[in-house]
Amino acid sequence: MNANRQISPINSLALLLLFLVATLLWFGTLDYRHLIPSDEGRYAQMAREMMVNGDFITPRYNDYKYFEKPPLHIWVTAIVFQVFGLGEWQARFWSGITSYFTILLVGFTAFRLYGSLAGYLAALILLASPMWVVGGHFNALDMGLSAFLNLALCSLLLAQHSFNENRLRALRYWMWICWLAMGLATLSKGLIGIVIPGMVLFAYMITRWDWRILTRLHIVSGLIIFLGVTAPWFIAVSMQNPEFAHFFFIHEHFERFTADAHRRTAPFYFFLPLVVVGFLPWMPQFFQSAWQTLKQYRLGQFSASWMLWAWFVIILLFFSVSRSKLPGYIMPVFPALAVLAAKTIVDYLNTHPNLANGWRAQTCFFVILAAVGFFFLPEIGRGGQADEVEAFQNYTIWIVVALTCLLCFSFIATILAKRNSLLSVGLFAFGFFLTATIAGTGHETLGRAASGFDLAQKVKGQIPSDAKIYSVRLLDHTLPFYLERNTIMVEFTDELTFGSKQEPQKWVPTLNEFLVIWKQDPTAIAVMVPTQFEELKQMNLPMEELGRDSRRVIVRHPSPALRQ
Repeated sequence: MNANRQISPINSLALLLLFLVATLLWFGTLDYRHLIPSDEGRYAQMAREMMVNGDFITPRYNDYKYFEKPPLHIWVTAIVFQVFGLGEWQARFWSGITSYFTILLVGFTAFRLYGSLAGYLAALILLASPMWVVGGHFNALDMGLSAFLNLALCSLLLAQHSFNENRLRALRYWMWICWLAMGLATLSKGLIGIVIPGMVLFAYMITRWDWRILTRLHIVSGLIIFLGVTAPWFIAVSMQNPEFAHFFFIHEHFERFTADAHRRTAPFYFFLPLVVVGFLPWMPQFFQSAWQTLKQYRLGQFSASWMLWAWFVIILLFFSVSRSKLPGYIMPVFPALAVLAAKTIVDYLNTHPNLANGWRAQTCFFVILAAVGFFFLPEIGRGGQADEVEAFQNYTIWIVVALTCLLCFSFIATILAKRNSLLSVGLFAFGFFLTATIAGTGHETLGRAASGFDLAQKVKGQIPSDAKIYSVRLLDHTLPFYLERNTIMVEFTDELTFGSKQEPQKWVPTLNEFLVIWKQDPTAIAVMVPTQFEELKQMNLPMEELGRDSRRVIVRHPSPALRQ
């Protein structure tokens, strides 16, 4: 095969060095940015509370019961906090490690299905997919879910591939891993962990008319594994909290999918631009793979490529139909696309000596795109607030560096397209990885203010350990983590509505009730937005600033000198 000629000792060493550098950057940048609202702060705070109170059964947020998601992500993060202390990389550890594991898994899966070169390329392609890079450095549940969904679907693929090779023991083991992964995905974000793989499998069977695959799923032993992973926590939390089952299974699954309960609506096509941007460097391979797969369609025969496309299409359609949409939901599709893109490149190299013409046009496009990007730098921050001008100017510097990396590596890849196709792909991928990493890491210039870190450091030592902190008409997702304190909600519960109903004594329903409490408790602390602070000043509420930033004000009772 012509493709195998690309794997020379020099190319192998070069790709290994690229992976080593990328690995250092992948984990080394987890600690650079401060946490930003809302997901990053929320899940860090939940893990901190779990570590402090030692309750691994009932998840809490700001001391309110929080049953929107299962606790696997929170469990791991709480343990990491316990071992390594509080911090940004600790909060992002689970996202970072699961996303990197998926890169390796994708490479291994492509290697087993399509050969060693496809394995190299699949890992490189996923590494260089912008949305995967950003998601792997963001403290949210989506990456953990994606990792286990991908493990389930990759295991399903490898199981059926093992059957084709008459390796029945390997088939059984891979299917057991598939069921285990679905259990871990369910503990990551709910029943979607088994629903998505089931829908992908069903779509594959319908479109291929391959029903014999049902006999190879090891359903009985698989269900035992699945329930062994998931049932203990679901039973334990339901026994401690009788209200859990209805909220979790009905509200958070059925109503979330069919209704606008979470105000996260968006058009049907919401995820299409995210797929394009998230897989931008490899979109030509995306379309080539679609055409190849359709041409090779055969009824009744197992096709890994067809299952990979079912994987992509079903997840895309499922979340497009849902009334609740957030960018992270589409994350699980990118590993499937990476394998398909890698196969497309390998198939081309099997019939051509190099990637010269089409590949050169592809890399040239990004040279031009990077160059054009410099002309749009003045648009960065044009709609920002007056106090954000400096932050956007600093971020512009990061974008300049990112665009320079993209331009340089794309240009080098263009030059190498004919003489060394594999190295050309590797350097192009590494350039895009650097571009996404620099642009994402540089967001610290904008996100630091949103995090509340500086404000927390300024006031934390001035807040007595026994003082109650009230959050007035505000749910701040990051400040509690950096203060290492819970806050009592006042007249606003937002996503804590369910928890506040279960334990109504833990919040203050009206502003008037808060005013009474404030006058009675001279040690109380309050956090609010600046406009709310001005409103209370007009009401002559006794308070003085403890500290403020552009987004929030922290107040206490006036000192004795000011009272006089």
